[in-house]
Amino acid sequence: MTDISSLLASYDQVILDLDGCVWVGDHIIEGSPEAIAALRAAGKRVAFATNNSWYPGEEQVTRLWGHGIQASLADVVTAGGAMQHLLAETRAGQTAFVIGADSLRRHVSDAGLTLVDGTDHANHADVVVVGGTDRFNYAVLRTAALAVRNGAYLVATARDPTLPMPGGPWPGTGAILAAVEVASDATAEIVGKPAGQLIETAVDRLGDGRTLVIGDRLDSDMAAAAAAGLDGALVFSGDADAVPELVDGDPRPVATASNLAALVFAEG
Repeated sequence: MTDISSLLASYDQVILDLDGCVWVGDHIIEGSPEAIAALRAAGKRVAFATNNSWYPGEEQVTRLWGHGIQASLADVVTAGGAMQHLLAETRAGQTAFVIGADSLRRHVSDAGLTLVDGTDHANHADVVVVGGTDRFNYAVLRTAALAVRNGAYLVATARDPTLPMPGGPWPGTGAILAAVEVASDATAEIVGKPAGQLIETAVDRLGDGRTLVIGDRLDSDMAAAAAAGLDGALVFSGDADAVPELVDGDPRPVATASNLAALVFAEG
């Protein structure tokens, strides 16, 4: 099976979400490698854009190759990288309290900020950065909330409430961020999807051409596609419960499918 659907044939390039679209946790979604290979064989350019800040871009590339999917670092756009870019442009030289994985901490440090986690200055950090992590507790929440109430700028990689995993969805960055926002009475700036920046960066790397964004979340992937002025297609291979029925005002996907392979190889 090598022919791609007429829908995909009408686009020059495709931007794919990772979690819930290409894989769930460490498990590849059936048919995804073959679908991506078929897109490339048909001359379509492919990039990946993810809100997941647990892994740096280099590790995402390694994960893709581990599943038989060819990718270079330039093909992968991450919310962690977008965070580094934003902070380097606007907050270099300031202090930061980071809730997130080691990869996000490195991005913040590489942006020129001084990490004050675990110090007496944490309650007065200039910036509070929130990403996905399994190291979140009351003490961390208290410090973040106090810092924001003391004037810190609150910024997060994403607002996705869940992260697709094989045994069922795990709490995502949005679940952690919700606690921080409630405790601090503040609203974070978001650098990942649903903002359009990740998608726009991916388009810059791909070049000119008609572009389709494919993802598994209406409130994240499809919203980001709409923010970037692009078409989006929705797959149901992530957390199906996270995909509500479309209502007026929702970003409208141009197509839906059970998974990436079903979308790419659909007849008609």
